[in-house]
Amino acid sequence: MTDEIVMIISGILFGLTAGISPGPLITMVISETIKKGKTAGITASVAPLITDIPIIAVAVFLLSRVSNLNVFLGIMSILGAAFITYLAFESLTIKNMEMKQSESKNSNDSLKKGILTNLLSPHPYVFYFSVGGPLIVKSLAEGILPSLLFITFFLGCLVGSKIVIVLMVDKSKKFLTSKMYIYLIKLLGVLLLLYAVAFLINGLGLVGMSKQFDR
Repeated sequence: MTDEIVMIISGILFGLTAGISPGPLITMVISETIKKGKTAGITASVAPLITDIPIIAVAVFLLSRVSNLNVFLGIMSILGAAFITYLAFESLTIKNMEMKQSESKNSNDSLKKGILTNLLSPHPYVFYFSVGGPLIVKSLAEGILPSLLFITFFLGCLVGSKIVIVLMVDKSKKFLTSKMYIYLIKLLGVLLLLYAVAFLINGLGLVGMSKQFDR
């Protein structure tokens, strides 16, 4: 197979895997869909189109110059834990399913949440510094087209799979009662809180702070 075909297949496989795998962004996207509707969920889903290009650029630049990125990834994990905790608190303390009247306001707010969630999550950084970045750097030796194909298909499948999930959740929620909405949102809040704890532990380990607790 040609380099272009290999990079297309890689982009599709990695994009679909990242798009449907459990994580802070997909959890937040589902929560936004339930609370505000499919438009808010779809808006949050496109956040990687805004956040990932700069991350890719930084990853490709640093991979050829920096050998140890543990401290950087650790700091991002700790920051991510703080923001995810905020999102969890917001979901856990919801009292009712009151819908906002301004759809544009809801969508803008959802996009901001999606951008912050993705920027402060260690997942994209870990992926691009450990998998995506090396693939891109290696393919650049053969030309820019294979790298562009990988990025295009990866982001397309990443965002597309999340939008499909949003549409499925939006259709299913019509059969739920308001109390079930609230319970589901609170459950998502608990999942976010678990992610926050995991990211905090991972971040402390990466920056070396967890060693002080070893006895």
